[in-house]
Amino acid sequence: MAENGKNCDQRRVAMNKEQYNGSFTDPSSVNEKKRRDREERQNIVLWRQPLITLQYFSLETLVILKEWTSKLWHRQSVVVSFLLLLAVLIATYYVEGAHQQYVQRIEKQFLLYAYWIGLGILSSVGLGTGLHTFLLYLGPHIASVTLAAYECNSVNFPEPPYPDQIICPDEEGTEGAISLWSIISKVRIEACMWGIGTAIGELPPYFMARAARLSGAEPDDEEYQEFEEMLEHAQAAQDFASRAKLAVQNLVQKVGFFGILACASIPNPLFDLAGITCGHFLVPFWTFFGATLIGKAIIKMHIQKIFVIITFSKHIVEQMVAFIGAVPGIGPSLQKPFQEYLEAQRQKLHHKSEMGTLQGENWLSWLFEKLVVVMVCYFILSIINSMAQSYAKRIQQRLNSEEKTK
Repeated sequence: MAENGKNCDQRRVAMNKEQYNGSFTDPSSVNEKKRRDREERQNIVLWRQPLITLQYFSLETLVILKEWTSKLWHRQSVVVSFLLLLAVLIATYYVEGAHQQYVQRIEKQFLLYAYWIGLGILSSVGLGTGLHTFLLYLGPHIASVTLAAYECNSVNFPEPPYPDQIICPDEEGTEGAISLWSIISKVRIEACMWGIGTAIGELPPYFMARAARLSGAEPDDEEYQEFEEMLEHAQAAQDFASRAKLAVQNLVQKVGFFGILACASIPNPLFDLAGITCGHFLVPFWTFFGATLIGKAIIKMHIQKIFVIITFSKHIVEQMVAFIGAVPGIGPSLQKPFQEYLEAQRQKLHHKSEMGTLQGENWLSWLFEKLVVVMVCYFILSIINSMAQSYAKRIQQRLNSEEKTK
């Protein structure tokens, strides 16, 4: 596979050189023009060119809607089948009968799975930014379950309100009954669904690179262009980032399934490169997705769960709060809000009658809520910027094609 990939790359580079020579175009000038176009697109952001960015975002939205409408129109049988299935599901959902208890159970599980899978997809895809949903949602959820388990001496939280809210069960658990494995089992579904979502989110780079390789067309993705440039200048790579990218590419290309599994099983910001590499060298879909799914949804997810659970276990939290209080000068003032926050959480766990009453807001929880709002807003802004830049790229490609035909 590696030798065939290298031969194909060499032939492709040679063809490009012949094409440039035939049209009397210097490859360096073409690369320079691509670089200028890329810099011009990167300047199209809301805080620099708000009107143009919003205009291009709206036009790109219309273009995407038009493309999807055309695709659906050419697949009318699929659309009709989907609508019929949707009508049957809606009728089943609203018609009264003995089946409603099963419908409600399925609805609850479906919404739970869809919520965490969706957050996982957002964390991987992010439309160019990556919304870090583990830090914002899954990590805090695991931490809350861990703190509650040690406080209640049980993980049998009443459902409802769990998982929306955690309160201690009526029967008191025995001291020391909580183990690491019991907490892992409690959050296993949420964590695995989130891991499955992250694996699904890694598919777009794979399909993009595979389609570009099979069609032989000029790649339309900047990450893929950087990947090809990296392959062409592999021997001249000197900086750490380039060597790290080459190491990932070589591991995936030469080791195959287990190389992909190794890259997916550890926190790896370069895993997008693994997807592009697998698509470029035509690695079979199930080899790539199977290794990614096992690595992210099982191995990596358990590593992250164990880390969060150990970090927020009762004795570790108490030691951290004591350590904060020992900081000279500002220690006691910093320690107080943490103690108040932990005490407020204990009160929420034990006083079920006050569940609906408004409680005093701790500045830590207020800060975390504002952090979530800021990151979600940044994510939305990044979507707008990314789509506006995509439309700008369409304009540049149309102008370049017009220049070539002249």
